[in-house]
Amino acid sequence: MATKTASKPSKTTTKSAAKSTSKFSKETYIKWYKDMLLMRRFEEKAGQLYIQQKFGGFCHLYIGQEAIVAGTVSASKPTDSHMTAYRDHAHPIGLGTDVRVLMAELYGRSTGCSKGKGGSMHFFDKEKNFMGGHGIVGAQIPMGTGVAFAEQYNGTDNVVFVSMGDGAVRQGALHETFNMAMNWKLPVIYIIENNNYAMGTSVERTTNVTDLSKIGDSYEMPSKSVNGMSPEAVHEAIEEAVARARRGDGPSLLDIRTYRYKGHSMSDPQKYRTKEEVAEWMEQDPIEHCLKMIQSNKWLTAKEIEAIDAWVKNEVEESVKFAEESPYPDADDLYEDIYQEPNYPYIIEY
Repeated sequence: MATKTASKPSKTTTKSAAKSTSKFSKETYIKWYKDMLLMRRFEEKAGQLYIQQKFGGFCHLYIGQEAIVAGTVSASKPTDSHMTAYRDHAHPIGLGTDVRVLMAELYGRSTGCSKGKGGSMHFFDKEKNFMGGHGIVGAQIPMGTGVAFAEQYNGTDNVVFVSMGDGAVRQGALHETFNMAMNWKLPVIYIIENNNYAMGTSVERTTNVTDLSKIGDSYEMPSKSVNGMSPEAVHEAIEEAVARARRGDGPSLLDIRTYRYKGHSMSDPQKYRTKEEVAEWMEQDPIEHCLKMIQSNKWLTAKEIEAIDAWVKNEVEESVKFAEESPYPDADDLYEDIYQEPNYPYIIEY
């Protein structure tokens, strides 16, 4: 069967940046650049280590999609919660999780963010309100909505971000969840990280509705498509959706169109797309875009940019060192974190 070509990217971010007229500050662009570069270098190192068989299991890299996390985090607040699928390495990095504990988790070590029990697809960080990577396709959609229900029930103004791939929107649980979320006006924002291919199947081959933002129409859920290669566009869309949720007006759906430069997982030969297609999307690289903005506005000197690059490189190297020097979990740890001890005011005996 002939390969369907992914939707061509917009050319809005491919040109060299002129002097900024953006509403975003120098500090925002520097943070975006630093955070996205750390995500990229961590993922590149993870891919290298996987090939070297330093750790096993599945490994799904986020390379190319970093602007989604960067723009979402900059438009949210620390008490908001985030939940995603198994392509989950970049999300906690954007939220500020130490890359050392993330690398240790890849290695299956006890110092990892999930105590070495979760691996690549099950990162968690309670302190940063990152409620997981989840390995079951689409499982995070109803679970994240349950967290939003808890926030509403407890009377907070916190918002929950639930990210999913374009393949996960085929799950039936999405429709049940959307119906309840709109009916109860829950403070949840659904983010489709639409990288054009579920595993190796293009959106065009899985649905007659290629504009995935239309999925929200049946529930009268405010929905829009967003340029996912632009942290500015992501931030603005998230900002609008967050304001709606905090007002008590309910959820939003964002079809954020992005692209992964690597395969679905490390075992993906990528025969369903061309090198030319990948190269065309890479012209929009969000890290390069932010760097050009910083350089054209002379917000940092060349030495200061080099210092950021050196810091990122050192962080990744230190994460590997930390992981390799950390111990494996004890056998007895298999029996921990399985059941929550009951905390009832009384116990019923039969």
